[in-house]
Amino acid sequence: MNSVETFRALHRGRLPGDALILPGPWDAASARVLADAGFPALATPSAGIAASLGYADGATPADEMFAAVARIVRAVDVPVSADLEDGYGLAPKELVERLLETGAVGCNLEDSRGGVLKDPREHADWLAGVRAAAGDQVFVNARVDTFACGNHGATTAEQTIERAALYVTAGADCIYPFGAPADVLPLLRAGIQGPLNAFAWLDGVGPSPAELGELGATRVTFGPWLQRRATAALGEIAALLARG
Repeated sequence: MNSVETFRALHRGRLPGDALILPGPWDAASARVLADAGFPALATPSAGIAASLGYADGATPADEMFAAVARIVRAVDVPVSADLEDGYGLAPKELVERLLETGAVGCNLEDSRGGVLKDPREHADWLAGVRAAAGDQVFVNARVDTFACGNHGATTAEQTIERAALYVTAGADCIYPFGAPADVLPLLRAGIQGPLNAFAWLDGVGPSPAELGELGATRVTFGPWLQRRATAALGEIAALLARG
């Protein structure tokens, strides 16, 4: 069984520039590749899993998402955190029970639905319910979607910090300001307690994981980009085969 304490420990005492890299597997095979490469933990991307199952991002039925996460967890011996979008409308107790049934040790939970931000206090109350139901068995990464759903100005950074404070008080272990520009990370780092999750692109687009760490990120995830990169590579192979 993967240990949530092992996962939590990976977030502690990290030096600037040494952010925890959590690549995102979308199925059992990709999870094995990443674990065999030596990554100490993995974080599934909901959009990558959706694509692998033939759904648009955000359209995966909860049952299929939990089943996909369970297959990934069974395939590896390292801790796995699961992207559960905005919780699929589940009550905290059911969400936690279903997550623990997969064997995952953590979850990513968004504070928006359909591109619209949720009321922060209502969402904080729901996160508090998740924490109460989970106890210390789940590492909760609270995604803050103010940048994804709004502007990229100083007011947005202030709103992000305000929401983060509510979510940390509710029991979140980590804050993920999704879509925040890299140059805002130092401001967010100064205003947010605990670990900070940042998003990294591939192929030299944007700051590297090490640079994000220098800017204040505790951990780095890649969303669906590994799955999309793999799909593009398969497309190149398919084109070669089609040409004979």
